[in-house]
Amino acid sequence: MPELQVIQPITVQVEEKLRVAAYARVSSDSTDQRNSFSAQVKYYTQFIQAHEDWQFVDIYADQGITGTRADKREEFLRLMRDCRAGKIDLVLVKSISRLARNTVTLLETVRELRGLGVDVYFEEQNIHTLSYEGELMLTILASYAQEEALSVSENQKWRVRKNFEDGRPWNCTMLGYRIEDGTFVIEPDEAAI
Repeated sequence: MPELQVIQPITVQVEEKLRVAAYARVSSDSTDQRNSFSAQVKYYTQFIQAHEDWQFVDIYADQGITGTRADKREEFLRLMRDCRAGKIDLVLVKSISRLARNTVTLLETVRELRGLGVDVYFEEQNIHTLSYEGELMLTILASYAQEEALSVSENQKWRVRKNFEDGRPWNCTMLGYRIEDGTFVIEPDEAAI
């Protein structure tokens, strides 16, 4: 009788690629901000696709929306849904202030993502949220970003009040008028509207 020979299967380990996405946000629709927005989206798309060990998931991008309120940012909410669904391992963000300008929102978001095993990398600050020192640095820098947002808001309000006190409109663009030598002049083509 022939001898039975058992052949052991060869196991091949397939390395899974890291599923990577990016989040971009600009807070206004000004030309400079639109250019920054386009640059962020292009940069992160190319950056992720250039890594052979990464799988490109998507770019989540909110344009013309403040970072102080997460509930108004559709793309941010979509990013969070996809993270909760287990579609993402790493989220790249230009800076802390791009993800959130509210300390509580930022920390809640990062902690939830950490609990899901999702790392967030803030490029400007060189912080990975899954690292031990990441939480402390994040808390300090998030507080700074929140104060910066408040300062910008207060400066804008002061400028509007000052302009009104001086008899100037808040932004010199009113339908039906133009400004000549600091005085409002009716614009006949627009005045009828």
